Amino acid sequence: MIDKEIVLTKKGLEKVEQELEELKTVRRKEVAERIKQALAFGDISENSEYDEAKNEQAQLEERIAKLEATLRKARVVDESEITNEVVSIGSTVKVKDLEFDEEIEYTIVGSAEADPYELKISNESPVGKALLGKKVGEIVEVQVPDGITKYEILDIRI
Repeated sequence: MIDKEIVLTKKGLEKVEQELEELKTVRRKEVAERIKQALAFGDISENSEYDEAKNEQAQLEERIAKLEATLRKARVVDESEITNEVVSIGSTVKVKDLEFDEEIEYTIVGSAEADPYELKISNESPVGKALLGKKVGEIVEVQVPDGITKYEILDIRI
């Protein structure tokens, strides 16, 4: 299996690094202390506190491994290459949904950073993919589950 490159913005990279540092330095110690306290209760065969702490430890180590893998595969977007001329990863794009006559502002990010609640959409999503490489004034047609949606690009910011 070929490992897929993970595209991150500089902010996204910093966020992954901060979370990893927090998990390794703070959370690991907290979980280890919980395990130690649970062991003090004695017989671990029927010790739910111990079981919970060990499960939490396993989840924590899994998350740490995932973040480390993300960093190994990461390619950080060179912000000097981002312009407000065309949509690229790292761009914030204001579009007008021509069907509903409403304006929406998306930030195009790599899939690891995507967060629809913050209107950060992946460069691999249908909308993100359709917007990449386009300029202000262009009309973009996007195949979505409900059919085809048309957006007009109103503004591109870095």
